[in-house]
Amino acid sequence: MGNSCCFFCSCIDQASVGIVERWGRYERLAEPGLHFFNPFAGECLATVLSTRISSLDVRIETKTKDNVFVQLVCSIQYRVLKENADDAFYELQNPREQIQAYVFDVVRAVVPKMTLDELFEQKGEVAKAVLEELEKVMGAYGYNIEHILMVDIIPDSHVRVAMNEINAAQRLQLASVYKGEAEKILQIKRAEGDAEAKYLGGVGVAKQRQAITDGLRENILNFSHTVEGTSAKEVMDLIMVTQYFDTIKDLGNSSKNTTVFIPHGPGHVRDIGDQIRNGMMEASSANINV
Repeated sequence: MGNSCCFFCSCIDQASVGIVERWGRYERLAEPGLHFFNPFAGECLATVLSTRISSLDVRIETKTKDNVFVQLVCSIQYRVLKENADDAFYELQNPREQIQAYVFDVVRAVVPKMTLDELFEQKGEVAKAVLEELEKVMGAYGYNIEHILMVDIIPDSHVRVAMNEINAAQRLQLASVYKGEAEKILQIKRAEGDAEAKYLGGVGVAKQRQAITDGLRENILNFSHTVEGTSAKEVMDLIMVTQYFDTIKDLGNSSKNTTVFIPHGPGHVRDIGDQIRNGMMEASSANINV
């Protein structure tokens, strides 16, 4: 209870309350301010209690439902109730040890019912259970529990390393999935682009061949009407020979030093003309059938 000292007067600070005794027995509470005591009548100031909020940090080691040892750091904020300061002084010898004992008891009863993941997700439920128990018990002794804070949850070091590895593996797996989807989309777009390019290239070649065919047809008709006695075959042979020599000229004027061996002679020219003519006739026949 503390030593009793007799004084004629005493000053009680703000946010404090004094315990006044008469002949060793509780007499009354002393509010903040100046108080006079009559030592001849047995009055004295036994002690002064602070009504400010105090904080107590408790570190508890316990085991979860999935057999993981963890340390919990719990911060308890409490104060003495002014109107029940006599109970706080006379009933408890060491209130901090009493609070710590109840925190140990509640935490070690609640946490083993949870897995480690559930403990991280529901640490507020643990704090709520501690708060309810402490309010019920400590209220009878003149103390009010203001707040309960679960400051930290510290698993075993090996468990933390394993949890980090699992988290890293999951993130790498998710990154691989995203990377695969991106590559898939890129390949699809590339294939669509190649198909579109080939389609447009085919349309261009078809139009080019159609233009060549139309030009040859007009040349043949114009030459036949201008020079009498010539057949379409003779005009076609002449055009093929002209294009043949134009091709040889272009090869000779090329800037690149490339050697091309081409069979040359009247017979070969005729063979080339026959091959070109037959190819064009087959192409025309195929277009008609389509």
